[in-house]
Amino acid sequence: MQTDLTLYKTVIVANGAFPERGDALELLQRAERIICCDGAIDKLTAHGFSPTAVVGDCDSMRRDSMERWNNILHPDKSEEYNDLQKALRYCIKERLTQVALVGCEGLREDHFIANLSIMVTYSRMLSLVMVTQEGVFNVLYQSATLPSRPGQQVSIFTKDEKLPLTFHGLKYPVRHRVFQFLWEGSLNEALGEAFTIEMHGEGDILVYRANPQD
Repeated sequence: MQTDLTLYKTVIVANGAFPERGDALELLQRAERIICCDGAIDKLTAHGFSPTAVVGDCDSMRRDSMERWNNILHPDKSEEYNDLQKALRYCIKERLTQVALVGCEGLREDHFIANLSIMVTYSRMLSLVMVTQEGVFNVLYQSATLPSRPGQQVSIFTKDEKLPLTFHGLKYPVRHRVFQFLWEGSLNEALGEAFTIEMHGEGDILVYRANPQD
């Protein structure tokens, strides 16, 4: 897992709320490759960005957009995957292993929940980070230390009822605890410049760090 956002040079833009500020917008500004889900292409170009590739079923693209981006358009009509999955599969095919996701939240909450679940699944194949307007999501498969600021809000989610966890450096510490419910590790707070999550077994957890309030 990579926590330094400046090292993510490939960015997937999903068709949620377009980044207007903060780390999500900065990722786009310094990206070397922008992989755009087809439904987000008009938002992307309206904000002055050009895609490296446009991926999706193309059902939501206007004809003029399809003609404009025809040379970098990668249609995928498969019905078992949504456009974010298709963009991630494109990255795997192109061997782009370190990928940031933006535009995954906003507009529809069910899409956002689905996108988080997709991120957990594909983090087995790619090094992924999801950056929203309000914070950052990472997926862990092993114990890790993450950077933070004192008072930064942290939430930890796991669906694995057989995975004991230990938290160090958080306001509400946990020792070899197994969570029965998805919400039990949420609404914690960092005490210093870093915190550590120990995973006493195999599984996956989703970690959210809210943007610090300066």
